[in-house]
Amino acid sequence: MDVKALSERQPSDWPEEAREVLLSAIRDRGGDAAVRLLAVQLAGELEAINDQLARLLLDVIRDGAENEELRAAAAIALGPALELGYVDGFDEPDGVPISEQTFRAIQDTMREAYADADLPKEVRRRVLEGSVRAPRKWHAKAVREAYASNDVDWQVTAVFCMEYVRGFDEQILGALASDNLHIRYQAVMAAGNWGLDGAWRSVVELLASPATEKPLLLAAVEAAVGIRPEEAAEVLGELLESDDEEVVGAVQEALVLAEALSELDFDDDEEEGLADR
Repeated sequence: MDVKALSERQPSDWPEEAREVLLSAIRDRGGDAAVRLLAVQLAGELEAINDQLARLLLDVIRDGAENEELRAAAAIALGPALELGYVDGFDEPDGVPISEQTFRAIQDTMREAYADADLPKEVRRRVLEGSVRAPRKWHAKAVREAYASNDVDWQVTAVFCMEYVRGFDEQILGALASDNLHIRYQAVMAAGNWGLDGAWRSVVELLASPATEKPLLLAAVEAAVGIRPEEAAEVLGELLESDDEEVVGAVQEALVLAEALSELDFDDDEEEGLADR
């Protein structure tokens, strides 16, 4: 079993030795760069990540001798475990694949890394994107600064982060009108997560237009359920006739979720809690 073979299987089907395969590949500084990069990306899978792998990824982020792409990938790979720890907490011993100590170490290391203005731009962006999966107070200032930048890459990162960090409803709604596809995509995702009713018209227009790019269309399908689940079937129904199987599949999943959400009787506080990751 090697890294490429792992990548061709679902993580749920990985053998017991998968972690050792990934650890060995990431540690092999003289190994094939593409294989190491793939190993870092796979290490973030919740079926693989543990304290040992997480701390190795932190070493990669901190190591200025490693290439930027690998360091950036390591920051992103830590995101899912951070989010699970943030959402589920550590009351259940086996609930999160990393320990609370490692969780805190990831948070602290990422804050230190982001504060280093000399860190390569791509690495610093991905550190911010990975770290907001478990939001902290410092993130709001970082997101505001990134969004106010004249650098489009940083603006994309900022809007991505707005899906996880509260308090940016106005900016999200403004970003929906951006000419930049990546910014609009992230804005649609953020609007859906926070259930921003002010984004409903924009989402419906994206769903109705045959010119909507596929990634943006799929994001709008998901967002429709997050914003108005009780009206989702009405605006998504025609897409079931699409020739694109991926679009049809996404709509079918969205409609199942919309029906489930519509049947639940949440009060305002509970609904808000659903969006608070």
